[in-house]
Amino acid sequence: MDSPDDYDSPWKEAVESYFPEFIEFYFPDASQQIDWARGHVFLDQELRAVVQDAELGKRFVDKLAKLALRDGSERWVYVHLEVQGSAQAEFAERMFVYHYRLFDRYRQPVASLALLADTTASWRPTQFGYQALGCSIELNFPTAKLLDYATHQDQLYQNPNPFALVTLAHLLTQATRQDMNARFVAKWKLVQLLYQRGWDKQRVIDLFSVLDWMMRLPEQLKRSLWHNIEVLEEQEKMRYVTSVEQIGIEKGLLQGRQEGRMTGRAEGEAYALRRLLQKRFGPLSEDVLARLQSASIDELELWLDRALDADSLAGVFAQ
Repeated sequence: MDSPDDYDSPWKEAVESYFPEFIEFYFPDASQQIDWARGHVFLDQELRAVVQDAELGKRFVDKLAKLALRDGSERWVYVHLEVQGSAQAEFAERMFVYHYRLFDRYRQPVASLALLADTTASWRPTQFGYQALGCSIELNFPTAKLLDYATHQDQLYQNPNPFALVTLAHLLTQATRQDMNARFVAKWKLVQLLYQRGWDKQRVIDLFSVLDWMMRLPEQLKRSLWHNIEVLEEQEKMRYVTSVEQIGIEKGLLQGRQEGRMTGRAEGEAYALRRLLQKRFGPLSEDVLARLQSASIDELELWLDRALDADSLAGVFAQ
């Protein structure tokens, strides 16, 4: 069985790849005010400058984007996604702190939005403020809660927005933690839905990556699912998912070893490991890349074995 269900990586990829659809699905009122035809720009460097808390990175997904509004003005939109979250008393305060940090540093109007992925129905933070000696300040921020969609799954199956499928994957992952056979059935249904939407190849691949990463399966069920996908793609004449590497170590190793036949086995193993580490842990530092390039085949194979289940890069390279 793979490591415990992971949410932050697939959510981050989905938000980055389909940001307009994300806002449209979870925050439709805000979406109607945005001129999406003028595009958007992610401000990762600006966000890192003000959001430096060590606890970020594993359970949270944060994005800062510059958008044009229909009235001709520009706004910065800060999106905070609470992933694998639980009810936290300091959450609203954190939203307030990041909001004023962004405004203080850049003097730009900021819209703060929060998507809550916790399982506590009563926890719904929407504001933070305080009063002192006649002075008062308050931040009110829109939130969307994934748990609210649990009673509307039929509508989600019919909704063409990609985040309807992502939301289903999240909810079904939570609902099947103790029943892997039920998860297999749910995941296979979502995979079939991917091919019924009429989406282009890249979108199918992207969203398969998201739901495959969320909905972990034991090895035997994983092989059964992959067989079903191969049969489906053959029947539909759609070589989409099976035309690229399978998410996880198996296809990553295959691609790396195929590359290795041309450029040397060590380079192929390093390529496979680099792709897997980037998919699991995000961009790699220059030090890590240099270590991969100088490693022996035995070291690379050891790290590949560890990379599937490790919780961090440190766990992969532990002595």
